[in-house]
Amino acid sequence: MKRFTGTKGFICLLVLILLVVGYYYYLSNRQIKAKHEANVKLTDAQELLLTNFEVNYPPTPKEVVKEYLEFTKVLHNSDLTDEDTEALAKKIQEIYDTELVNNKSEEDYLKDLKSELISFKNNDYSIVNYYTSSSTEVNYFETDGYDCASLYGTYNIRTSSGTQVLSNIFILRKDEAGRWKIYGWQPIENEAPTVQ
Repeated sequence: MKRFTGTKGFICLLVLILLVVGYYYYLSNRQIKAKHEANVKLTDAQELLLTNFEVNYPPTPKEVVKEYLEFTKVLHNSDLTDEDTEALAKKIQEIYDTELVNNKSEEDYLKDLKSELISFKNNDYSIVNYYTSSSTEVNYFETDGYDCASLYGTYNIRTSSGTQVLSNIFILRKDEAGRWKIYGWQPIENEAPTVQ
């Protein structure tokens, strides 16, 4: 075997050293970048947008209403771009019954939602927290051949004059895949649901 000597040997040795140093630099920067990416905190809106309802659909009517309440809290309390607002508005429709979704055009739905959000912010309201009926207080029934359920969803809203309680009764209906979908809701006047 012929040994490298002189200029050729020096160049080969230099290339090997550069390759080793370059590989070491690559590995160390990759680990730093991975640590930095692991420390990045997602916003509440980003976390909700990453929700995969195809894989992790809420199993009970109570959990579906909790998802709705969380989406509503984030929509009303966060400073969102129009794109994020529209993305969250579309995402929340994944837990709506198809009849509810088809009740309004997408344009009217977004227009009404944005108007509601502007009014909420102009009045300086914020949703402090929310809760649902306990699991034992979910009312199950059948209507027109559909399995249905009803339960309360309640918000505590901070206003300039104190705290206001807003309660709704939610109606859910099981779809063909056995998933509970929000069929509709209605405000409840002067009736406080049981807190869990």
